[in-house]
Amino acid sequence: MTASTLLTTRALLLDMDGTLVNSDVVVERCWRRWAGRQGLDGDAVMKVVHGRQGYASMAVLLPDRPMEQNHADNARMLAEETADMDGVVEVPGAAAFLASLAELPHALVTSADVALSTARMAAAGLGLPEVRITAESVGASKPDPEGFLKGAAELGVAPEDCLVFEDSGAGIAAGRAAGMRVVGVGPRAAEHGPDVLAADLTRVRVETAANGMIHVRIG
Repeated sequence: MTASTLLTTRALLLDMDGTLVNSDVVVERCWRRWAGRQGLDGDAVMKVVHGRQGYASMAVLLPDRPMEQNHADNARMLAEETADMDGVVEVPGAAAFLASLAELPHALVTSADVALSTARMAAAGLGLPEVRITAESVGASKPDPEGFLKGAAELGVAPEDCLVFEDSGAGIAAGRAAGMRVVGVGPRAAEHGPDVLAADLTRVRVETAANGMIHVRIG
């Protein structure tokens, strides 16, 4: 982006993978191994898995397979990913961005479970927001809006007054379905038409405004 965009909000809802944490190398390793075991094309699999819980990605990729098997595979996948932190780093600007939100209403809304989100945030050198919506918190995966709606409810803010930060198509769709504006972070987000796009979090500035509002400047 060359021009600066100013958005006003009351709360920020933050995805983790691809938005705060760059875990792409681990996701690629784990999911390409899974694809090989299933006889699926790895490139095709990688176009589906970002942003969703594992069982939901498996349901898209193997629509005739029993959901019980997807959930069992998902549990194994989560354990595998949690044990592999090699190459996990912060998205540029994430630490400073989170520090700027310390006194402001914000929440983590991730498709990872508690163990994986805790491990990845630590591996990237990032502190965990006080309010966290994880895989255990919801009954439906992104692109269902449940996670973002629960994040807004936990913060006591109306959905239309929340601003979502996301990188994936599933996440952007979830934010929109929740009635929220979406800031896309990184090149993956550019493919899915967010309301505003930031190359990374170094391009985002947050300031407290009057009457409990928050100004978010992007660009």
